[in-house]
Amino acid sequence: MPDTQTDPNDVRPGEGRLIHAPADHPPVKKPRIGVLLANLGTPDSYDYWPMRRYLSEFLSDKRVVDYPSWKWQPLLQLIILTRRPFSSGANYKLIWNHAQNESPLLTTTKAQTAALATTLTDRHGSEVMVDFCMRYGNPSTASKVKAMVAAGCEKILFFPLYPHYAGATSATANDEFFRALMQEKRQPAVRTVAEYFDHPLYINALAQSVTAAYATLDHVPDVLVASYHGMPKRYLMQGDPYHCQCQKTSRLLRERLGWEKGRIDTTFQSVFGPEEWLKPYTVKHVAELAKTGKKRIAVMAPAFSADCIETLEEINGEIREAFLHAGGESFTYIPCLNDSPAHISALAAVIDENLSGWLPVKEDASR
Repeated sequence: MPDTQTDPNDVRPGEGRLIHAPADHPPVKKPRIGVLLANLGTPDSYDYWPMRRYLSEFLSDKRVVDYPSWKWQPLLQLIILTRRPFSSGANYKLIWNHAQNESPLLTTTKAQTAALATTLTDRHGSEVMVDFCMRYGNPSTASKVKAMVAAGCEKILFFPLYPHYAGATSATANDEFFRALMQEKRQPAVRTVAEYFDHPLYINALAQSVTAAYATLDHVPDVLVASYHGMPKRYLMQGDPYHCQCQKTSRLLRERLGWEKGRIDTTFQSVFGPEEWLKPYTVKHVAELAKTGKKRIAVMAPAFSADCIETLEEINGEIREAFLHAGGESFTYIPCLNDSPAHISALAAVIDENLSGWLPVKEDASR
Protein backbone atom coordinates (compact mmCIF):
# COMPACT_ATOMS: atom_id res chain seq x y z
CA MET A 1 0.00 0.00 0.00
CA PRO A 2 1.50 3.39 -0.93
CA ASP A 3 2.62 5.83 1.73
CA THR A 4 -0.24 8.27 2.22
CA GLN A 5 1.02 10.35 5.13
CA THR A 6 -0.21 13.90 4.53
CA ASP A 7 3.01 15.76 5.13
CA PRO A 8 2.44 19.12 3.36
CA ASN A 9 5.81 18.73 1.65
CA ASP A 10 4.57 15.55 -0.05
CA VAL A 11 1.58 17.23 -1.70
CA ARG A 12 2.13 18.60 -5.20
CA PRO A 13 1.28 22.35 -5.18
CA GLY A 14 -2.01 23.03 -6.92
CA GLU A 15 -2.68 19.35 -7.61
CA GLY A 16 -3.72 17.93 -4.22
CA ARG A 17 -1.97 14.65 -5.06
CA LEU A 18 0.72 12.91 -3.08
CA ILE A 19 4.09 12.78 -4.82
CA HIS A 20 4.56 9.06 -4.25
CA ALA A 21 0.93 7.98 -4.76
CA PRO A 22 -0.37 6.31 -7.95
CA ALA A 23 -2.19 8.43 -10.51
CA ASP A 24 -5.61 7.15 -9.51
CA HIS A 25 -5.18 8.03 -5.82
CA PRO A 26 -7.91 10.43 -4.64
CA PRO A 27 -6.84 14.08 -4.11
CA VAL A 28 -5.37 14.92 -0.71
CA LYS A 29 -5.71 18.34 0.86
CA LYS A 30 -2.83 20.14 2.54
CA PRO A 31 -3.24 19.48 6.30
CA ARG A 32 -4.92 22.25 8.26
CA ILE A 33 -6.23 22.86 11.76
CA GLY A 34 -9.88 23.77 12.13
CA VAL A 35 -11.26 26.03 14.86
CA LEU A 36 -15.01 25.51 14.99
CA LEU A 37 -16.96 28.00 17.11
CA ALA A 38 -20.38 26.91 18.33
CA ASN A 39 -23.31 28.92 19.60
CA LEU A 40 -26.80 28.00 20.74
CA GLY A 41 -28.74 28.50 17.54
CA THR A 42 -31.28 30.56 15.71
CA PRO A 43 -34.49 30.07 13.74
CA ASP A 44 -34.26 30.71 10.01
CA SER A 45 -37.19 33.11 10.29
CA TYR A 46 -39.65 34.38 12.89
CA ASP A 47 -42.59 32.89 10.96
CA TYR A 48 -44.57 30.02 12.47
CA TRP A 49 -43.04 26.94 10.82
CA PRO A 50 -39.36 27.96 11.05
CA MET A 51 -39.97 28.89 14.69
CA ARG A 52 -41.72 25.59 15.34
CA ARG A 53 -38.86 23.56 13.80
CA TYR A 54 -36.31 25.48 15.84
CA LEU A 55 -38.22 25.22 19.12
CA SER A 56 -38.97 21.54 18.55
CA GLU A 57 -35.29 20.76 18.06
CA PHE A 58 -34.28 22.86 21.06
CA LEU A 59 -36.94 21.65 23.48
CA SER A 60 -36.57 18.01 22.41
CA ASP A 61 -32.94 18.00 23.54
CA LYS A 62 -32.65 15.80 26.64
CA ARG A 63 -29.89 18.05 27.93
CA VAL A 64 -32.34 20.97 27.95
CA VAL A 65 -35.52 19.23 29.13
CA ASP A 66 -34.81 15.88 30.71
CA TYR A 67 -38.37 14.73 31.35
CA PRO A 68 -39.25 11.23 30.00
CA SER A 69 -40.15 11.40 26.29
CA TRP A 70 -43.46 9.63 26.77
CA LYS A 71 -44.47 12.37 29.15
CA TRP A 72 -42.84 15.42 27.53
CA GLN A 73 -43.22 14.93 23.78
CA PRO A 74 -47.06 14.82 23.66
CA LEU A 75 -47.16 17.98 25.76
CA LEU A 76 -44.51 19.64 23.60
CA GLN A 77 -45.81 18.67 20.17
CA LEU A 78 -49.56 18.93 20.81
CA ILE A 79 -49.80 21.90 23.16
CA ILE A 80 -46.62 23.97 23.56
CA LEU A 81 -45.63 24.00 19.89
CA THR A 82 -49.10 24.96 18.74
CA ARG A 83 -48.87 28.27 20.60
CA ARG A 84 -45.31 29.15 21.49
CA PRO A 85 -44.04 29.68 17.90
CA PHE A 86 -46.45 32.62 17.64
CA SER A 87 -45.29 34.36 20.82
CA SER A 88 -41.61 33.54 20.29
CA GLY A 89 -41.87 34.62 16.66
CA ALA A 90 -43.36 37.96 17.70
CA ASN A 91 -40.48 38.50 20.12
CA TYR A 92 -37.91 37.61 17.49
CA LYS A 93 -39.55 40.02 15.05
CA LEU A 94 -38.95 42.86 17.51
CA ILE A 95 -35.17 42.33 17.44
CA TRP A 96 -34.72 40.77 13.97
CA ASN A 97 -31.93 42.07 11.73
CA HIS A 98 -34.25 42.88 8.83
CA ALA A 99 -31.45 44.31 6.69
CA GLN A 100 -29.71 40.91 6.57
CA ASN A 101 -32.85 38.85 7.29
CA GLU A 102 -31.30 37.01 10.21
CA SER A 103 -31.31 37.00 13.97
CA PRO A 104 -28.90 39.28 15.86
CA LEU A 105 -27.18 36.20 17.28
CA LEU A 106 -26.32 35.02 13.78
CA THR A 107 -25.13 38.48 12.75
CA THR A 108 -22.85 38.76 15.77
CA THR A 109 -21.52 35.21 15.52
CA LYS A 110 -20.55 35.90 11.91
CA ALA A 111 -18.72 39.06 13.02
CA GLN A 112 -16.94 37.20 15.84
CA THR A 113 -15.86 34.45 13.43
CA ALA A 114 -14.54 36.97 10.90
CA ALA A 115 -12.58 38.85 13.57
CA LEU A 116 -11.09 35.66 15.00
CA ALA A 117 -10.23 34.39 11.52
CA THR A 118 -8.30 37.60 10.86
CA THR A 119 -6.53 37.44 14.21
CA LEU A 120 -5.55 33.78 13.92
CA THR A 121 -4.51 34.10 10.27
CA ASP A 122 -2.23 36.99 11.21
CA ARG A 123 -0.66 34.78 13.89
CA HIS A 124 -0.58 31.40 12.20
CA GLY A 125 -1.19 31.90 8.49
CA SER A 126 -3.56 29.78 6.40
CA GLU A 127 -2.73 26.70 8.45
CA VAL A 128 -5.69 27.52 10.72
CA MET A 129 -9.26 27.59 9.39
CA VAL A 130 -11.97 29.31 11.47
CA ASP A 131 -15.71 28.75 11.07
CA PHE A 132 -18.86 28.57 13.20
CA CYS A 133 -21.90 26.35 13.66
CA MET A 134 -25.11 26.31 15.68
CA ARG A 135 -26.31 23.60 18.04
CA TYR A 136 -29.88 24.13 16.85
CA GLY A 137 -30.85 25.43 13.43
CA ASN A 138 -28.38 26.50 10.76
CA PRO A 139 -25.55 26.23 9.97
CA SER A 140 -25.59 22.80 11.57
CA THR A 141 -22.64 21.30 13.42
CA ALA A 142 -22.54 18.29 11.09
CA SER A 143 -22.38 20.45 7.95
CA LYS A 144 -19.45 22.47 9.29
CA VAL A 145 -17.52 19.42 10.50
CA LYS A 146 -17.96 17.88 7.05
CA ALA A 147 -16.76 21.10 5.39
CA MET A 148 -13.66 21.27 7.60
CA VAL A 149 -12.73 17.66 6.92
CA ALA A 150 -13.22 18.28 3.19
CA ALA A 151 -10.93 21.32 3.45
CA GLY A 152 -8.13 19.16 4.87
CA CYS A 153 -8.54 19.77 8.59
CA GLU A 154 -6.88 16.79 10.25
CA LYS A 155 -7.28 18.42 13.66
CA ILE A 156 -10.32 20.35 14.90
CA LEU A 157 -10.61 22.50 18.02
CA PHE A 158 -14.29 22.71 18.96
CA PHE A 159 -15.12 25.85 20.92
CA PRO A 160 -18.60 26.22 22.49
CA LEU A 161 -18.99 29.96 23.06
CA TYR A 162 -20.22 29.61 26.63
CA PRO A 163 -18.00 31.13 29.33
CA HIS A 164 -19.66 28.91 31.94
CA TYR A 165 -20.17 25.16 31.71
CA ALA A 166 -23.68 23.77 31.82
CA GLY A 167 -25.11 20.48 30.64
CA ALA A 168 -27.73 22.37 28.61
CA THR A 169 -25.13 24.48 26.78
CA SER A 170 -21.52 23.27 26.61
CA ALA A 171 -22.32 19.58 27.02
CA THR A 172 -25.05 19.41 24.40
CA ALA A 173 -22.86 21.32 21.94
CA ASN A 174 -20.11 18.75 22.50
CA ASP A 175 -22.63 15.93 22.12
CA GLU A 176 -23.63 17.22 18.70
CA PHE A 177 -20.00 17.65 17.67
CA PHE A 178 -19.19 14.04 18.57
CA ARG A 179 -22.29 12.85 16.70
CA ALA A 180 -21.07 14.75 13.65
CA LEU A 181 -17.69 13.01 13.88
CA MET A 182 -19.46 9.65 13.72
CA GLN A 183 -20.41 10.45 10.12
CA GLU A 184 -16.83 10.96 8.94
CA LYS A 185 -14.89 8.19 7.26
CA ARG A 186 -11.60 9.82 8.23
CA GLN A 187 -12.06 11.35 11.67
CA PRO A 188 -9.81 14.26 12.58
CA ALA A 189 -8.04 14.50 15.91
CA VAL A 190 -10.16 16.72 18.14
CA ARG A 191 -10.11 18.83 21.25
CA THR A 192 -12.95 20.65 23.00
CA VAL A 193 -12.48 23.98 24.77
CA ALA A 194 -13.44 24.01 28.43
CA GLU A 195 -15.31 26.84 30.14
CA TYR A 196 -13.39 30.10 30.57
CA PHE A 197 -15.54 31.90 33.17
CA ASP A 198 -12.50 32.98 35.22
CA HIS A 199 -10.03 33.67 32.41
CA PRO A 200 -8.30 37.00 33.21
CA LEU A 201 -8.87 38.41 29.71
CA TYR A 202 -12.56 37.51 29.81
CA ILE A 203 -12.92 39.23 33.19
CA ASN A 204 -11.00 42.24 31.84
CA ALA A 205 -13.31 42.42 28.83
CA LEU A 206 -16.37 42.40 31.11
CA ALA A 207 -14.84 45.11 33.28
CA GLN A 208 -14.07 47.26 30.25
CA SER A 209 -17.66 46.96 29.06
CA VAL A 210 -18.96 48.11 32.45
CA THR A 211 -16.52 51.01 32.64
CA ALA A 212 -17.37 52.12 29.11
CA ALA A 213 -21.12 51.95 29.78
CA TYR A 214 -20.86 53.85 33.06
CA ALA A 215 -18.79 56.56 31.36
CA THR A 216 -21.80 57.43 29.17
CA LEU A 217 -24.13 57.99 32.13
CA ASP A 218 -24.71 61.17 34.11
CA HIS A 219 -25.12 59.11 37.28
CA VAL A 220 -23.69 56.02 38.96
CA PRO A 221 -26.18 53.13 39.08
CA ASP A 222 -27.08 51.98 42.58
CA VAL A 223 -26.54 48.34 41.63
CA LEU A 224 -25.10 46.36 38.74
CA VAL A 225 -27.19 43.25 38.15
CA ALA A 226 -25.30 40.38 36.55
CA SER A 227 -28.11 38.34 35.03
CA TYR A 228 -27.22 34.79 34.00
CA HIS A 229 -29.36 32.33 32.11
CA GLY A 230 -31.20 30.14 34.59
CA MET A 231 -31.57 26.40 34.98
CA PRO A 232 -33.59 24.12 37.26
CA LYS A 233 -32.15 24.06 40.76
CA ARG A 234 -32.28 20.28 40.49
CA TYR A 235 -29.40 20.38 37.98
CA LEU A 236 -27.18 22.11 40.55
CA MET A 237 -28.05 19.44 43.10
CA GLN A 238 -27.09 16.78 40.54
CA GLY A 239 -23.60 18.23 40.12
CA ASP A 240 -23.78 20.85 37.36
CA PRO A 241 -21.15 23.51 38.22
CA TYR A 242 -22.87 26.38 36.37
CA HIS A 243 -24.26 28.18 39.43
CA CYS A 244 -20.90 28.26 41.23
CA GLN A 245 -19.08 29.44 38.12
CA CYS A 246 -21.54 32.31 37.66
CA GLN A 247 -21.03 33.39 41.27
CA LYS A 248 -17.27 33.36 40.79
CA THR A 249 -17.47 35.46 37.61
CA SER A 250 -19.46 38.11 39.46
CA ARG A 251 -16.96 38.13 42.31
CA LEU A 252 -13.95 38.36 40.00
CA LEU A 253 -15.62 41.17 38.05
CA ARG A 254 -16.31 43.11 41.23
CA GLU A 255 -12.72 42.66 42.36
CA ARG A 256 -11.40 43.68 38.94
CA LEU A 257 -13.49 46.85 39.08
CA GLY A 258 -12.26 47.53 42.61
CA TRP A 259 -15.77 47.68 44.02
CA GLU A 260 -16.91 46.84 47.53
CA LYS A 261 -19.32 43.99 48.24
CA GLY A 262 -22.93 44.75 47.47
CA ARG A 263 -22.32 46.63 44.22
CA ILE A 264 -23.03 43.59 42.01
CA ASP A 265 -26.02 41.27 42.38
CA THR A 266 -26.06 37.83 40.73
CA THR A 267 -29.45 36.75 39.38
CA PHE A 268 -30.92 34.22 36.93
CA GLN A 269 -33.40 34.70 34.11
CA SER A 270 -35.43 32.77 31.51
CA VAL A 271 -37.38 30.54 33.90
CA PHE A 272 -39.38 27.85 32.07
CA GLY A 273 -41.73 25.21 33.42
CA PRO A 274 -43.22 24.53 36.87
CA GLU A 275 -40.20 23.47 38.93
CA GLU A 276 -37.91 25.69 40.99
CA TRP A 277 -34.98 27.27 39.12
CA LEU A 278 -31.83 28.98 40.35
CA LYS A 279 -32.65 32.09 42.38
CA PRO A 280 -33.00 34.99 42.65
CA TYR A 281 -35.03 35.40 39.47
CA THR A 282 -33.89 38.51 37.62
CA VAL A 283 -37.36 39.79 36.74
CA LYS A 284 -38.49 39.63 40.38
CA HIS A 285 -35.20 40.88 41.79
CA VAL A 286 -35.13 44.10 39.77
CA ALA A 287 -38.69 44.87 40.86
CA GLU A 288 -37.66 44.38 44.50
CA LEU A 289 -34.69 46.69 43.98
CA ALA A 290 -36.99 49.43 42.74
CA LYS A 291 -39.41 48.94 45.64
CA THR A 292 -36.59 49.14 48.20
CA GLY A 293 -35.14 52.40 46.89
CA LYS A 294 -32.64 51.26 44.28
CA LYS A 295 -34.05 53.46 41.54
CA ARG A 296 -31.10 53.39 39.14
CA ILE A 297 -29.63 50.09 38.03
CA ALA A 298 -27.53 48.63 35.24
CA VAL A 299 -27.93 45.08 33.95
CA MET A 300 -25.46 42.91 32.06
CA ALA A 301 -25.47 39.28 30.91
CA PRO A 302 -21.99 37.76 31.41
CA ALA A 303 -23.01 34.21 30.42
CA PHE A 304 -23.94 35.22 26.87
CA SER A 305 -21.10 35.68 24.38
CA ALA A 306 -23.42 37.53 22.00
CA ASP A 307 -26.64 39.50 22.28
CA CYS A 308 -29.68 37.40 21.48
CA ILE A 309 -33.39 37.03 22.25
CA GLU A 310 -32.67 36.56 25.98
CA THR A 311 -30.78 39.84 26.21
CA LEU A 312 -32.30 42.12 23.58
CA GLU A 313 -35.92 41.19 24.21
CA GLU A 314 -36.03 39.63 27.67
CA ILE A 315 -33.57 41.83 29.59
CA ASN A 316 -34.02 45.04 27.62
CA GLY A 317 -37.78 44.46 27.32
CA GLU A 318 -39.53 42.34 29.93
CA ILE A 319 -37.01 42.85 32.75
CA ARG A 320 -36.66 46.58 32.04
CA GLU A 321 -40.46 46.91 32.13
CA ALA A 322 -40.69 45.06 35.45
CA PHE A 323 -38.17 47.44 37.01
CA LEU A 324 -39.81 50.63 35.73
CA HIS A 325 -43.30 49.38 36.60
CA ALA A 326 -42.16 48.81 40.19
CA GLY A 327 -40.97 52.42 40.50
CA GLY A 328 -37.49 52.29 39.00
CA GLU A 329 -36.26 55.42 37.28
CA SER A 330 -33.16 54.55 35.27
CA PHE A 331 -32.46 51.17 33.64
CA THR A 332 -29.21 50.73 31.71
CA TYR A 333 -28.59 47.59 29.69
CA ILE A 334 -24.91 46.86 29.09
CA PRO A 335 -24.56 44.89 25.82
CA CYS A 336 -22.83 41.53 25.66
CA LEU A 337 -19.17 41.46 24.68
CA ASN A 338 -20.13 40.53 21.11
CA ASP A 339 -17.26 41.28 18.67
CA SER A 340 -15.59 43.96 20.79
CA PRO A 341 -11.77 44.01 20.48
CA ALA A 342 -11.32 43.01 24.13
CA HIS A 343 -13.64 40.02 23.67
CA ILE A 344 -11.92 38.89 20.47
CA SER A 345 -8.55 39.14 22.22
CA ALA A 346 -9.86 37.01 25.09
CA LEU A 347 -11.32 34.37 22.76
CA ALA A 348 -8.14 34.30 20.66
CA ALA A 349 -6.08 33.77 23.81
CA VAL A 350 -8.30 30.85 24.87
CA ILE A 351 -7.97 29.35 21.39
CA ASP A 352 -4.18 29.69 21.33
CA GLU A 353 -3.92 28.08 24.76
CA ASN A 354 -5.95 25.12 23.51
CA LEU A 355 -3.96 24.84 20.27
CA SER A 356 -0.77 24.33 22.25
CA GLY A 357 1.22 21.46 20.79
CA TRP A 358 -0.73 21.45 17.54
CA LEU A 359 1.06 24.39 15.99
CA PRO A 360 4.81 24.57 15.33
CA VAL A 361 6.76 26.65 17.82
CA LYS A 362 7.94 29.83 16.14
CA GLU A 363 11.49 30.97 16.57
CA ASP A 364 12.00 34.20 18.47
CA ALA A 365 12.97 36.71 15.79
CA SER A 366 14.75 38.89 18.36
CA ARG A 367 17.42 36.27 19.01
